[in-house]
Amino acid sequence: MRSSNQGHPGPRLSGLVDSNGFEVPTVPPWMRWLPGLYVLLVLLLEFVTPTLWAVSSLLIAVPVLAAFTHGPLGVAVVTAFAVVLEGVLAGTPCCTGHNIHQLWGNHYVATYISTIVVGIMGVALAGYRQRQQRHLVRVNSVAEALMRTLLRPVPHRVGGVLAAGLYRSGEIGTMVGGDLYDIRATQAGERAIIGDVRGKGLQAVRTVADILGSFREAVYDPGDLLAVASRMERRLAHEAAEIPDDELFATAVLIEYDAGAHQVTIINHGHIEPVLISGGEVTALTGPPALPLGLGALAAERPVSYTHRFAQGDVLLLCTDGLIEARDHTGAFYPLLDRLRQRFGGRPAPGPADVIDFLNTDLPRHARVLHDDVAILAIAPCDQAPEPV
Repeated sequence: MRSSNQGHPGPRLSGLVDSNGFEVPTVPPWMRWLPGLYVLLVLLLEFVTPTLWAVSSLLIAVPVLAAFTHGPLGVAVVTAFAVVLEGVLAGTPCCTGHNIHQLWGNHYVATYISTIVVGIMGVALAGYRQRQQRHLVRVNSVAEALMRTLLRPVPHRVGGVLAAGLYRSGEIGTMVGGDLYDIRATQAGERAIIGDVRGKGLQAVRTVADILGSFREAVYDPGDLLAVASRMERRLAHEAAEIPDDELFATAVLIEYDAGAHQVTIINHGHIEPVLISGGEVTALTGPPALPLGLGALAAERPVSYTHRFAQGDVLLLCTDGLIEARDHTGAFYPLLDRLRQRFGGRPAPGPADVIDFLNTDLPRHARVLHDDVAILAIAPCDQAPEPV
């Protein structure tokens, strides 16, 4: 599974794929050098302003600037340096024009004391910042471990299909989100799901766990894809009653690949239509819609499945609305079908990994800021005999 860390306004997409594990955001180099740049500015002012101006008092702010990027020891060193420099500027006749007797003038002594007090506060601030940062790392590491347990890595091959997946959370610096996907090889064929849970945060994670748990059990039981959808519908209804939440639901697409019939069966519960890349053409596979999971009691009729040919050389793409609703600087949505046609139209059949890699690099070109979770799953029939289930 490719993952990264994903509202407010969302993380910048410098690259969707990051390393395994949560990483503390790196401090920009200019912020680490900010105290030194500030000291240079004070020195410049010292030499261009009149002698009577006590510009050195501006150095009181140096420990606070250092506390934002350096540790307690670094802040203490910077504070000592600032006090010494204030003394040099206060009583150096050759460089500043001040008299050495001014070194212990009341104004300068007050400046030294103020710098020391601010430095002590800066040391405390730096220590608090580091403790909070370590706490943030632990919290996000636990959250990411939870999501990695739920959204397990997509194997390169699942039964009779090749597969690839991508997940990006809309929460800054975490994997916590409400999007989900999974794929399983069963006696009935390869079955997969992609979905988007209503809501955010831990409640969304709880619902994701319920849906994936129900799916992973139901796909191996006797029955068709409609039976799997019915079981997930019941589980979500029970979850809504336990919370309680009358508006708990999830949009989802369930698919089942039949290698013998060279076709895929689809049930769409209010989700984005799957996209088929076949013979150099890109097509959205539309069919009878159904209410999202959790709202089935509002409909008098059961969901209806539909089928489509799915053979060698085809790639089926499933995604969540975080992909197609990603906006550029003008507010325009990501044109998924157009971008896929430009890249794969009229060309040899791509593999699932090719499609995922393309979207992984093309999306940041369109949207520099991600406002919602993104989940993508791509599958393609394998030219080898499926592995036994």
